[in-house]
Order: sequence, then C-alpha cells, then structure tokens
Amino acid sequence: MLKEFKAFAVKGNVIDLAVGVIIGAAFGKIVDSAVNDLIMPIVAAFIGHLDFSNFFLVLGSAPQGTAMTLDAMKKAGVPVFAYGNFITVAVNFVILAFIIFLMIKQINRIKGTAEEAAPKEEVLLLRDIRDSLKK
Repeated sequence: MLKEFKAFAVKGNVIDLAVGVIIGAAFGKIVDSAVNDLIMPIVAAFIGHLDFSNFFLVLGSAPQGTAMTLDAMKKAGVPVFAYGNFITVAVNFVILAFIIFLMIKQINRIKGTAEEAAPKEEVLLLRDIRDSLKK
C-alpha cells in the first residue's frame, strides 16, 4: 500500500495539481488585491460608496448602543443580510474568470501557432504518400 501511495503521490498529474493549487492561491490573492485596491474604488467613485462590505440589512433587533456596522452587528449576534460582501465576492469571481479566460485564450493561440509551425508526423507521411502516387 505504501508503494502504491508513493507511486500515486509522485505522478506528474498530482505534482502538477499541487503546483496549480499553490499558484492559484497566490493568483487569487493578486486578483483580490486588484479588485479591492484598484477596481472597487473606481466603481465606488461612480456609485458614490467606497466600501461595499458594509452594505447589509439588519434582520433582527439591534441592542441599544450598537454601532451600525457589519462587524459590530455580527459581534452583537444580530442576524444580518450582508449583500455587500456578496457583491464584492461576485466582482472578484467575474474578474478572476475573465483573467483566466484571457490567459487560456492566449495559451491556446500560442499552442495553435506552434502546432501549425511543425506539422504532425502523420501529415508528413500522408504528404509523402501523395507525392509518391503523383509520380
């Protein structure tokens, strides 16, 4: 069983997956920073609010003297409908999906030009057969 596990753990696919997860986590932090530090302030400038995370609806009664912020409401145990956090996460997802789409599109374009530059062996063989039949 130990040998099987070792063979599984050192397979190329598992290592590639681990590298992908690590790079994905780091890339997620970069996109999160881009959204929070670059894009959301621009969006907020047009809408007039800077912090979407404090958009919420109170679903219960708040104790006297509790500040009307999301953190204060959560600390007080008041149920809140925190739609601002959802907006931020949804924008993060859309931006991340768009960036990944652009990356995959460019990778496919590069792969396509590389494949076109070097014809496959089958194509070369078929060309040889065609040329032989012409003679």
